[in-house]
This record gives sequence, C-alpha cells and structure tokens, in this order.
Amino acid sequence: MINKKSFASDNHSGIHPTILEAIGVANIDHAPAYGDDKYTQAGISKLKEHFGENIDAFFVFNGTGANVLGLQAVTTSYQSILCAHTAHINEDECGAFEKSTGSKLILLPTYEGKISVEDIKKSLHSVGNPHRSQPKVVSISQTTELGTVYTPDEIKAIADVAHENGLLLHMDGARLSNAAASLGTSLKEITADVGVDILSFGGTKNGLMIGEAVIFFNKEHAVTFPFVRKQGMQLGSKMRFIGAQFEAYLSDNLWYDNAKHSNDMTRLLANELEKISEITFVEKVESNAIFISIPEQYLTKIQENYYVAVWSKALSQVRLMASFDTTEEDIHQFVALVKKVISDN
Repeated sequence: MINKKSFASDNHSGIHPTILEAIGVANIDHAPAYGDDKYTQAGISKLKEHFGENIDAFFVFNGTGANVLGLQAVTTSYQSILCAHTAHINEDECGAFEKSTGSKLILLPTYEGKISVEDIKKSLHSVGNPHRSQPKVVSISQTTELGTVYTPDEIKAIADVAHENGLLLHMDGARLSNAAASLGTSLKEITADVGVDILSFGGTKNGLMIGEAVIFFNKEHAVTFPFVRKQGMQLGSKMRFIGAQFEAYLSDNLWYDNAKHSNDMTRLLANELEKISEITFVEKVESNAIFISIPEQYLTKIQENYYVAVWSKALSQVRLMASFDTTEEDIHQFVALVKKVISDN
C-alpha cells in the first residue's frame, strides 16, 4: 500500500491553508475578468514589492506556459536559446518551446547542474553567421534540475557575459523560493539585482494550487507578451484566483517559510540517509531535492510503500523531495522503512 505522503516531488503536495483561504475570499462575489480585478492587481503589487517597482508581471497557468511564452516574447524563429542539457525546457516540456517558437535550443554541459560562462562563450562563435541559428537568450534554472543553487555571483557572471554579447538572461524559477531560502537572500537579490531579464516565477511547488508569474525586468521586453499570452492559451478569464494566491504567498513571508521548511526537512532526510551505508549520494543537497543511488532490490521494495522518482533506472538513482507540509515524523517513518527493507534483504 502506497503511503499518503510522497517523496517523489513537491508537486505531489496539496495547497497551503493560507492559500486556500485566499482563494475562498476571492470567490465571495463577482469580479471583472481577464485580470481587471482587485485580486490580480494586488498580486502584481506584491510581485513589485519583491522584485522591483519597474517590472511588468503577468500571470499564467503553469510553468511550461511561463517558460515558453516568456521566451517566445523575445525571440524569433531564426534565434536560439543556450541552456543546460538538463533544462526543463529541453527535457520536460515535450518540445513545447520548439513547437511554439520555431527557435532552436543549444544544449550546454553542466557542472553540478549548472552551466558555465566558459561554455556560453564557446557557443557564441557563430554570431553573425547567416548559416547558423543566432543565440538570443541564455536560460538557467534556479534551483537547477539537480537541486543545486546558483549563487548571486554565479548568476551575475552569466548575466554579464550574456549582456556583453547582446543576449538576454532568462531564469526558470520554478523553485526560486527554495533557492532564496537556501542562500538566505531576498528574491530580488538573485534576480533583478544580478542581471536577470526574464523570470518564470513558480509557486505551485511551494503551496499554491495553480499559477505562475512571468516577470520582465525591462518593460521593452514585455511589449508583445499580452498578445503572446492570449495566443498561447494562457490568459485566464478568472485570473483573480491566481492573483489572490500570489498576494497571500508573498505576504507575511509565507513563500520563505514554506521553502525554508521544505529545505530543512530535506536536510534532515539527507542526514538520516547518510547514515545508511548502502545509499550513495550523487549530487550536493542544497535545496529540497536529494539524489541518491540505492541497490535495485531495495528500491523495488521501497516503491511498494512510497512514491519516489526514479531518475536513472540503469544506475538505480532516485530523486527524493520534501514539501512545505513534510513533517519530521514523515521523514523518520520513511527512513525506518528504508532501514527495514535493507535489513530484510
């Protein structure tokens, strides 16, 4: 029987009670559609508090929509995006970026989940060559797909080389809150302050029901987005239910508290798993994700009791994640099950 609590993904968690309450409040009466309501405007005001007054911000339904449409707004079909080979836009969005834009993804190697300034520079040799797709944007994920975290200095270095070569910097911030909690920074300190041009800011992995924000730090880059969003089927008629969530999420440090809690629970889980000799850690633990290798005969038994994400079947590697609602009891129950499976086999 599968346990009700999952360590496979923070997407498996429910809605934070404060967010659910905010949705209920927004549901009390009628309100104008398509964002012309007080809840959407309040959500955007909160985004400006955290990211800067001069941003343009737009709500969409999901992370794929945020990434694809944010990039589509600043690219044409003969241009390309430089990104990690592990990037979500490459591996987990079913070719949505290429289909929607006609643009090309240039895949870079990663080091602990991160791309390097050196590899970006190596990919710029064809600038100006009409036979080659022209680089337009560098895209990074924060946190990375391997759970590691770019420091502010690392982001700034990437932004600097991008801007020096006429490129923009896009950030897939599906777990940006976890990164900020890990670094002990504000959201602005790892985005606007270090040169990010376009941000996909996620909340569904950290307590929201639905909804992401696309943020442009230069208003010129946002000019086409209202049309791109509508044509891309991401303009919500009852947008107030997304705006209300973001207002609550960005009030009273809820975003930070949720992210810090999931990070802390992940660290506790890692500390406990490190004591088990049969388990090998394959990536650094810097946010709310753990990547481990565990012999297949144990993994099969664990999967009979818990959802876990198999990252590499061939290498018997799995990803474990904690969520805003993971408890210490959940951690200890899972670790006890792992130890029992190993001892019984």
